[in-house]
Amino acid sequence: MAPGWWRVDLLFLAYLSASGLLIVVFWNRVPGAWWLVSLHLLGMLLVVLAAKWPAWRAKAPATLWLFRCWYPLPYVTACYKEMSGLIAALRGLDLDAELARLDFALWGVHPTVWLERFQTPALTEFLQIVYTLFLPMILLVAAWLWGQQRWEEFRYYAFLLALGFLVSYVGYFLVPVRGPRLLLDPQQSLPLEGLWLFQFFRNMLDRLAPAHYDCFPSGHTEMIILAWWNSRRISANLFRVFSVYMVCMVFSTVYLRYHYTVDVFAGAVLALGLLGVAPCLYRAGKRP
Repeated sequence: MAPGWWRVDLLFLAYLSASGLLIVVFWNRVPGAWWLVSLHLLGMLLVVLAAKWPAWRAKAPATLWLFRCWYPLPYVTACYKEMSGLIAALRGLDLDAELARLDFALWGVHPTVWLERFQTPALTEFLQIVYTLFLPMILLVAAWLWGQQRWEEFRYYAFLLALGFLVSYVGYFLVPVRGPRLLLDPQQSLPLEGLWLFQFFRNMLDRLAPAHYDCFPSGHTEMIILAWWNSRRISANLFRVFSVYMVCMVFSTVYLRYHYTVDVFAGAVLALGLLGVAPCLYRAGKRP
């Protein structure tokens, strides 16, 4: 693996600095501000130490190598948890009614309510499994590249995923939305019911994201498009699998009442934009 700074390092240092500054500016309104700022500093210090570790000139310890490759995963998770708290503390509102009106103006119906006509326990079960497998599926591409020791492609994919997640968190902060399954529940005539695992997975996701200010843009749509596009680097067969999975995933976001279609459109547009600009950002400042 290459020594020195990787683009994903600079990305996290920039994000942690910006979000840390936000906490400092609104110090009295953010619960546990001291703790959060301390974690920011520790997280940034670990990134710097990993990038500057002298052993990279020879052979790095296995633990450092693993951290270097995979630290973006716990970092984006921690940033997600932190953003939920910041939205609750600093925004104090949600814009669900506005997005629901946009959806209704676009379709003439509320899509989650209209989709009840296709609702079956088997389909609900299948789509909930698809939705729950979101993170393992996007990490599959990373694990494949890592296992094949395609380091430069791995580093780019790690940068792209981290960029996608962090940009979506900024969107959550700017447009706090909890989703149609809360706002439009009184208008739904049928509850979602699966077969065996539906409720288990539903409850698990609720525990992982209790605040639910994570709808605009649809991170599931955005990130699966990024993974789908990069899966073509591995094999045509995997690309075809991801193509089918992506369609099912995007449909599940609305069918399962997690997202408005406006969220989905925003996630797709964001993904396409990142696919366009990420290569330029990744190459910026690199020596030819």
